[in-house]
Amino acid sequence: MMAVVAASNVLVQYPVEHFGLHEVLTWGAFTYPLAFLVNDLTNRRFGPAVARQVVYGGFALAVLLSIYLATPRIALASGTAFLFGQLLDIGVFNRLRRMSWWQAPLAGSLFGSALDTALFFTLAFAGDADMSFPVTYASTGITVPLWVGLAYFDFLVKLSCALLALVPYGALMGWLKPWTGTAGSRAPAR
Repeated sequence: MMAVVAASNVLVQYPVEHFGLHEVLTWGAFTYPLAFLVNDLTNRRFGPAVARQVVYGGFALAVLLSIYLATPRIALASGTAFLFGQLLDIGVFNRLRRMSWWQAPLAGSLFGSALDTALFFTLAFAGDADMSFPVTYASTGITVPLWVGLAYFDFLVKLSCALLALVPYGALMGWLKPWTGTAGSRAPAR
């Protein structure tokens, strides 16, 4: 978890230069969604309490490492977004864990990613002159600050990754026995 967040904090500073995507996408968009997969697999196998411990540990270690690897503002934004996005993922996953196998990880990742994206890009880049210049997207004619466009396209990548993550999640379901809970807890995951 720590490696995923630290790598994403560094890579969010580098635009994707291929195919003219430098104005809409950073490399961090492709690494960060792995945190939701790790979180969901942990929650499935060990339950929400252990998943929260992994999030808290990942949060502390990733923020410390990110301060060294990225700017303090990005580290703080990342830590805040990570903490709240991952905790939301755990809550949604846990509520839906008795439904069809794909619903809990997909819904948890989508809701967690939406919160994570909104928090991270707002805290990291709002008001930053280098990231706030207006960009007009030719396909729509809409003009927004660069960081808003980056957030939008980052979220689209996270949506795609949430769908793609169902493949390894589904493949690992047979190997990872579901958490059975304790007395008074919800029914086990499927």
